[in-house]
Amino acid sequence: MDFGTIFGNTLAYLLSPVTIAYALAATGLAVHFGYAGLLNFGMAGFMAVGAYGYAISILSFGAPWWLGMVIGLLCGALFALVLGIPTLRLRADYLAIATIAAAEIVRLMFLTELFEEWTKGAGGLSGYNGGFRDINPFPPGTYGFGPWTFNEVGLWNRVFGLIMLALAILLVWALMRSPWGRVLKGIREDEDAVRSLGKNVFAYKMQALVVGGMIGALGGIVFVLPSAVIPGSYSTSLTFFLWTILLLGGAATVLGPTLGAVLFWMVFAFLGNLLPQMASAGLLPMSSTQADVVRYIIVGIALMLIVIFRPQGILGDKREMTFVK
Repeated sequence: MDFGTIFGNTLAYLLSPVTIAYALAATGLAVHFGYAGLLNFGMAGFMAVGAYGYAISILSFGAPWWLGMVIGLLCGALFALVLGIPTLRLRADYLAIATIAAAEIVRLMFLTELFEEWTKGAGGLSGYNGGFRDINPFPPGTYGFGPWTFNEVGLWNRVFGLIMLALAILLVWALMRSPWGRVLKGIREDEDAVRSLGKNVFAYKMQALVVGGMIGALGGIVFVLPSAVIPGSYSTSLTFFLWTILLLGGAATVLGPTLGAVLFWMVFAFLGNLLPQMASAGLLPMSSTQADVVRYIIVGIALMLIVIFRPQGILGDKREMTFVK
């Protein structure tokens, strides 16, 4: 087995745009669940509307890239409002069902022929990256070393993504230290008690849904900056990956989602490279294709073990986790 390739491909995910995008989306999910107690299983929908809002505004309406980002974020906020008005008064389990259904509706909407003029159906969207790449401050060349060797475009995608992630982390940190954030935590603990103090619980939940949704939409934009918008990327598996990342790092923490994203994708990439090679070498009684599927089984088992044995995650405090109350 080629361990050099295995470890090289694994370490590359430390600074992968995919890892950064998932860290952003998981940070938005932390606002929803970790701080507001909203059991949202539709974060894939927020990423999708952010990505499509960004790409369609550029391709179909000729918007500059920065305006496309603003439109993508506003699409995330609008989706939060449309989703939250009828669902935020539901009990947690019903809210989970409603949000996962809403995300699937969004994905299927982008696949339907009715909007194919703008979404291009199953083929997705591409060719919208010109304006973003034109402002690349890095001259042509090769940067980095070892598994972290990039051309100027790859470096710009990563630097921009890291800047967006840092801003999102700073925003969440500031919000959760503010009076608004303390009310939000109170709602997570006991919304009836907060309501008895004269606070509009529904309004605070809606605000949290919008803030987290816009961060999730930003993650969707960063996710598609390197390549294209593909509707198949926004299936329910994306949401479950985000939940694994969130619970791994710590739901009610600021840095937990980022740590969870890095650990998740490095382990996922390691298994994706190791298991097929083990199968090819005859060390596993299956084909390489079957061995690649095994990593999804391992991720599912890991999620169950995290919820059972360490629901607060690596950085979390058990007293702040709704799972253990």
